[in-house]
Amino acid sequence: MKTVLAAARADTEVNFGFWVYLMSDVIIFSMLFLVYVDLSQRYAGGPTASEVFELRGVFLETMALLFSSLTFGMAMVSLHQGHKSRVMAWLGATFVLGAFFLGHELSEFIKLVHEGASFTRSGFLSAYFGLVGTHGTHVFFGLIWVVVMVVQIQLHGLTAPIASRLARLSLFWHFLDLVWICVFSTVYLPGVMQ
Repeated sequence: MKTVLAAARADTEVNFGFWVYLMSDVIIFSMLFLVYVDLSQRYAGGPTASEVFELRGVFLETMALLFSSLTFGMAMVSLHQGHKSRVMAWLGATFVLGAFFLGHELSEFIKLVHEGASFTRSGFLSAYFGLVGTHGTHVFFGLIWVVVMVVQIQLHGLTAPIASRLARLSLFWHFLDLVWICVFSTVYLPGVMQ
């Protein structure tokens, strides 16, 4: 159990490489945020942010993603306690909440496109789809990673390599939550308050 706990630490050499990857994602999202801020008032005669954003739905998906961080944290606590079934259950809850978030985001995109507010309509919508879509793509791959981890845990149990991978997935998932908080406070809140 000591080797499993040691592998799950965020400060191992293997996890350091993952921190470097996360820093590259910080650069990508920083650039997307800068583009959005620059283009957020360029509507080109199209719909404005206050006309396309519905805060109630965005609030629900935000709560789902934030609670998924809590459930992932509980999965890591269960890992440290050596409870395989609890780790899988908490990862399952994380998947459901993440899938709800992603499903809501996709339905929002589809609704906007059907209303003629696609990414080609204006600079504002291009920047919006670019930023929010990039985050959603990250969540999609995070969900695939969660499924892969559940399958690996089912097949091999709580081994040191699996604990190490779970630690990296935990960093990734919490990073996505942090980015979403920035999206919510930079894109949606100012948009509905215009």
